[in-house]
Amino acid sequence: MTEPSKVIHVRNVGHEISENDLLQLFQPFGVITKLVMLRAKNQALIQMQDVPSAVNALQFYANVQPSIRGRNVYVQFSSHQELTTMEQSQGRGDEPNRILLVTVHHMLYPMTVDVLYQVFSPHGSVEKIVTFQKSAGFQALIQYQSRQSAVAARSTLQGRNIYDGCCQLDIQFSNLDELQVNYNNDRSRDFTNPNLPTEQKGRPSQPGYGDAGNMYAAQGSGARAVGFPQMANAAAIAAAFGGGLPPGITGTNDRCTVLVSNLNPDRIDEDKLFNLFSIYGNIVRIKLLRNKPDHALIQMGDGFQAELAVHFLKGAMLFEKRLEVNFSKHPNITQGADTHEYINSNLNRFNRNAAKNYRYCCSPTKMIHLSTLPQDITEEEIVSLVEEHGTIVNSKVFEMNGKKQALVQFGNEEQATEALVCKHASTLSGSVIRISFSQLQNI
Repeated sequence: MTEPSKVIHVRNVGHEISENDLLQLFQPFGVITKLVMLRAKNQALIQMQDVPSAVNALQFYANVQPSIRGRNVYVQFSSHQELTTMEQSQGRGDEPNRILLVTVHHMLYPMTVDVLYQVFSPHGSVEKIVTFQKSAGFQALIQYQSRQSAVAARSTLQGRNIYDGCCQLDIQFSNLDELQVNYNNDRSRDFTNPNLPTEQKGRPSQPGYGDAGNMYAAQGSGARAVGFPQMANAAAIAAAFGGGLPPGITGTNDRCTVLVSNLNPDRIDEDKLFNLFSIYGNIVRIKLLRNKPDHALIQMGDGFQAELAVHFLKGAMLFEKRLEVNFSKHPNITQGADTHEYINSNLNRFNRNAAKNYRYCCSPTKMIHLSTLPQDITEEEIVSLVEEHGTIVNSKVFEMNGKKQALVQFGNEEQATEALVCKHASTLSGSVIRISFSQLQNI
């Protein structure tokens, strides 16, 4: 057995887990002096101020399974008694360089070259930016004219959020000497050569439901990264999940229709079902079964979207009922007097920025995110809008790119789900409100 150490080794640290998440897990046991993220290994090393603090933490988590963002992490004493420069350099680049490797965590909003330029250019002359998707999440390489500018930017911006409560920056020095930029667009830019083309000539348009959107439009081989040709939106899916798929999703389902049962027939209707299921894909039509009033059929845009809905909503609580969500034996729903049509609805989320919407598919959470709000909205008005659906733990109104948005944290997932299905697409002072689940743990 490894002898006690003030250094704790953490395993199964997924790309969605940030340094702040780990700090919250261990700060109750004492002062943390060092934290190293070993992203390539899905691991982390945490050094407490002293051995007793580390012992207390491991004794506690020996009886309570530590979990972050729904993922179990595993802790043990490290074989290191102290984190040295060598171990720390494995986690992040500490050798100053004019090129920075930037990882964006908790990315609620799209990152483009223009956004990154606005954030990093105040610290020096930015020459080139290249963005890409890796297992660690959205990343970018930013090349300054001088090493001093890169050092200043990292010193000032490391750990900061681009927007309130999200889009946290994790900045390392890259070991590259020069960035190669081939195109000037939302995903890459050479500010020293404005004459580069925007796209490769002859590039075919991407399949699926319209524009994949800004940085999420996969380049060249992006559509081939996910080898599931039956997915109508293969390029957007590849961009959203970095060439892979979320745990538990096969990508092989070709059944588009979902059967939902154990609904509360006194409180459910087609529009409420649309509001919930449209989080996972476009909705073609919905049919409530009159002979089984607690059953409904929902036809999604494609088999992948149907699989996301089944995976994330099975067992979810809504109106005091635990939903049963399964694939239907019917390949589609026949249009008729008892069906509601949504195929042309402008409320379908995946017609624009498909990859962004795929990325934020998740099971219902306690937190909802409200956007497209009136500019003069107040926190009191937000609370008044949704408070009938449950206990509000916290709320916050903030501004992004000049537009008002809000976060509301409920006491449990069912309350947040009810608020979403009842108030998404409702009108407030002339604005049609958009509501989604937020994966933030707290405000």
